[in-house]
Amino acid sequence: MKKESDIFAHIVAFVTVAIWGTTFVWTKLLIYNGISPAQIFTLRFVIAYLLMLGFSLYWQKGARHKWFADSWKDELLMLALGVTGGSVYFLAENEALRFTTATNTSLIVCSCPLLTMLIYRMFYNSERLKIMQLAGSVVACLGMVIVVLNGRFVLNLSPVGDVLAFIACLSWAFYSLMMKPALQRYSSLFITRKVFFYGVLTVLPYYIAVPGFPLMDALLQPAVLANLLFLSVVASMVCFLTWNWCIGRLGAVQAINWVYLNPIATIVAAWLVLGEQITAYFLIGSILILIGMYVSERKGASPPTPLHNERGVSSSK
Repeated sequence: MKKESDIFAHIVAFVTVAIWGTTFVWTKLLIYNGISPAQIFTLRFVIAYLLMLGFSLYWQKGARHKWFADSWKDELLMLALGVTGGSVYFLAENEALRFTTATNTSLIVCSCPLLTMLIYRMFYNSERLKIMQLAGSVVACLGMVIVVLNGRFVLNLSPVGDVLAFIACLSWAFYSLMMKPALQRYSSLFITRKVFFYGVLTVLPYYIAVPGFPLMDALLQPAVLANLLFLSVVASMVCFLTWNWCIGRLGAVQAINWVYLNPIATIVAAWLVLGEQITAYFLIGSILILIGMYVSERKGASPPTPLHNERGVSSSK
């Protein structure tokens, strides 16, 4: 039964990362319509938070709504999750593109699984890092490099941009790691709602330095509204819920290995929507990613974290 549930969790993780891989295309279309990456992030999280809040209030009708965590330390943990998985990650990644190439940014950010594996071993001494697990992750990382470079080995070093991309990578790694203790005490629904809230709250100072927001006429254009709703409802609300659930079910290391598939999903979406070409390098790199992930998943697995429902009752399913 556990094996079947783990297979389902892997499928959910794959679908989640595949959807996230397509967000670059939809974000690019919004940028073409004059909306900045920071504005897109803010709108995504505001809409997702309001929807999550409405759903949570409806789900708990007749019961007292849980606005805060059980202790100030846990509330600080929620704040940290909102910063690492929200404002810092998205701002660092988007700002990195201003100083360095998309290739550099993608290579650094998508190396997150390997970094997470090493950090996970540092913070959780009970988890042994198996050789085949590390080897599989390295092979998958190599495949990701081949996919991203696509036969063009041109890396323009830019200290500022590369540091920002590394900050985004490190931020997402710590987000996934901090999700382990959070899921031991709170439901994925409660955590995700708090992530959106603190993500929006901590991005507000950005607008002091870079003021301005898109006009309502621009936001109500059918193409803009459709893309924005997809990014808010599917890529943010639904995917953050499923991703947090996958971390609870599979553990941070196993779940985050699926991030290697992110550039594959991006390229396929760009091929379907933008007409970009798929090359032999893409196919070779994709095969290496799949082989590396298979080896890593077969030879190393962190134990699942107990999941909780919205009322805090532990559940093994």
